[in-house]
Amino acid sequence: MAIFSRGYLLSLSLSLLLLFDVSLAQFGEQGRSPFGSQRRFGSQSRCRIERLNAQEPRRRVESEAGLTEYFDEDNEQFECAGVAAHRRIVQPGGLVLPKFYNAHALTYVVQGKGIFGNVMPGCPESFQSFQRGDPRTSREEGRRGRSERDQHQRVDHFREGDIIAIPAGVAHWVYNDGEQPIVAFTVLDTSNNANQLDSNRREFLLAGRKGRGQHLGVEPREDSDDFNLLSGFDTESLAESMGISRDLAEKLRGRSDDRGEIVRVEGSFHIVRPSRREEGMSEGEEREREYEEEERERERRRLMANGLEQAFCSVGVKRNIDDPRRADIYNPNAGRTTTLNSQKLPLLRYLQLNAVRGVLHRNAFVAPHWNMNAHSIMYVTRGNARLQIVNDRGNTAFNGELRQNQLIVVPQNFALLIQSRSENFEWVAIKTNDNAMVSPIVGKTSVFKGLPEEVLRNAYRVSREEARMLKYNRGEEMVVLVPHSSQSRGRAEA
Repeated sequence: MAIFSRGYLLSLSLSLLLLFDVSLAQFGEQGRSPFGSQRRFGSQSRCRIERLNAQEPRRRVESEAGLTEYFDEDNEQFECAGVAAHRRIVQPGGLVLPKFYNAHALTYVVQGKGIFGNVMPGCPESFQSFQRGDPRTSREEGRRGRSERDQHQRVDHFREGDIIAIPAGVAHWVYNDGEQPIVAFTVLDTSNNANQLDSNRREFLLAGRKGRGQHLGVEPREDSDDFNLLSGFDTESLAESMGISRDLAEKLRGRSDDRGEIVRVEGSFHIVRPSRREEGMSEGEEREREYEEEERERERRRLMANGLEQAFCSVGVKRNIDDPRRADIYNPNAGRTTTLNSQKLPLLRYLQLNAVRGVLHRNAFVAPHWNMNAHSIMYVTRGNARLQIVNDRGNTAFNGELRQNQLIVVPQNFALLIQSRSENFEWVAIKTNDNAMVSPIVGKTSVFKGLPEEVLRNAYRVSREEARMLKYNRGEEMVVLVPHSSQSRGRAEA
């Protein structure tokens, strides 16, 4: 009997361990191959693209204190990548009302600063304030079991160059407390398994309503108002379920509110938050704090891997990728690139998204390369460049200029070559894998560098000397390349 019990307990322990590992795998995908992805494959048949085109917004929705411009998600490029994209402008004093998406999203802050909050389900309201009021009023409220205070979930500051992660179904809001408009670019990964609806972008408003859109340069089509979720409930049921009056319930429904989804805050905006002034930090000190936060993030990642899911409530949701000191690849004569993956921001492992910030000086190149395990949605924030993109048949899918506020989708494995045409060509690329891998053709750690000379010599019918030039001409440069003519001048001057 004792032997049976030990065997039974051993079997039960192994079963529980297996179940625990499966749960962790669902949450964090422990041991996942870097080549893997949590994406549905319905869009694969839509990637038979012969020609790519620079994309601009096709629909604009204006609100009281800002506007949103949407790219055409029915375009074959977006259908191939399984994504949707929009650009949002929020005027000073503007509040983006609470909403949530049907898909994971990454937002890049092109300009401005402000505050935002993601409301994570099940997480505590850790920001609290107790306000001093009339003592008699306070005593009266105390008898009713209430106090004059506010409690809410964590609020974060953001600034230009930040990437903000927004999980599917998580309510979020934004307020512009700065002096210039916020400009933000967002990509939604509608093909991720987190979206169980369809391939369309859906925004669920919790307040306000979205007005009729203005179509830009396309055939007009019927476009109706979008109301918030609460407006679909009848007034009486809403009032009864929330324990409020019918008048208040009618205000929640917002059927007569014509301010849009971005409203102007009247008067002061008081919420519980550590202000920049209270923090008393310079920009440099703020960056140092962010570096320290990265260290804490790594510890949270370790805790999450150990099954302490409460760490999810305090996990970081933003990181700045515009700081040159954070560059992963830097060439003072060519430019820099900075990659944000799940090693730096663990939440991206759950979202299965990645971001790259690039700056390229005039005439400099990004080496010919392809993305091994991701589509890339490339959005220009400044300047212009010539791009060449080649498909699997060796045909040019795109050969032209990409300029500020345009984007292009570079499908997985399509080869890309970039040359800057302006003083500084700057872009951000959102990729559909949290650890997107790039395979450069030339330069350090490249395909050519890794091939034997004999293979190159016979593949291209070149001499041994020419094969060595292919391997070593860009030998120590990586990704961002100085124009060859500049290198020649530099050697001559030396």
